[in-house]
Amino acid sequence: MAGEAAPGDAATIEAGEKASQQDVERIRHQMGLDRPWPVRYVETVVHAAQGDFGKSYTGTKEPVGTIIARTLPLTALLAMLSIVVASGVGILLGTISGVYRNKAPDRLILTVSTLGVTIPTFVLAPVLVYIFAVKLNQLPVSWRVDRPEGDFFYLLLPVLILSARPAALIARLTRASMIETLQQEFIRTAIAKGVPRLRLYIRHALRNAILPVVTAIGTTFGILLTGSFIIETAFTIPGLGMRTIEAIKALDMPVVQAAVFVTGALFILINTVVDMLLPLLDPRIRESQV
Repeated sequence: MAGEAAPGDAATIEAGEKASQQDVERIRHQMGLDRPWPVRYVETVVHAAQGDFGKSYTGTKEPVGTIIARTLPLTALLAMLSIVVASGVGILLGTISGVYRNKAPDRLILTVSTLGVTIPTFVLAPVLVYIFAVKLNQLPVSWRVDRPEGDFFYLLLPVLILSARPAALIARLTRASMIETLQQEFIRTAIAKGVPRLRLYIRHALRNAILPVVTAIGTTFGILLTGSFIIETAFTIPGLGMRTIEAIKALDMPVVQAAVFVTGALFILINTVVDMLLPLLDPRIRESQV
């Protein structure tokens, strides 16, 4: 288990620096940490499958399920908004780049997407915060309890930062897929028939080029979930990510284990939905499954 590899344990933190070894051992026994880790691992998996993640080791020691129910919606909202922005911007820029291959729009988009891929989030975040929050004073630098402007106003900057890298990746993938699709025989046939350009690019080219992009969006969601942990901590957003970082610092293993379990389940769920969407987008996949 994760707690076995970490230095110290929750009992040591709970007892305090001046506690005696007897006090530490007593608290460790109360928490059940003195039992072999394989036994605790099996119990954790069995209880988690039943929706019981135990109680937090710190604070008011409230049930972990209550913590997840309170913090997960905000993290899910942040990740979903980010994937929508990243997908929309990435597909749009990638399509334009593929259509205008080796021309000025393509070079500009490639330059921007390269910067988006190479600049780390921990570098991009303070730069955008300085520009929009400090210099221009247009966006908030942290989460507020009252939030007079509404939740979305306080999530705007975190969403922009979190979606930048996935948008760049999706744009580059869309460009490559569009270039390959535009060289296919059915595209040349559509051009010969006089199909209007906009319809050609959207209905014929993009519809076929979008399949690998949709698959990539599913895996990108996992990147956004884990990336939101850092963003939430930086902007003090009280979601599952910030609560998990706090639990890691306090060696609050029930919260950490529940966070890993829930985010992993969400990642699997999103990718399952993506796999179900692919046959709807491409009839050839549906026919091959029959």
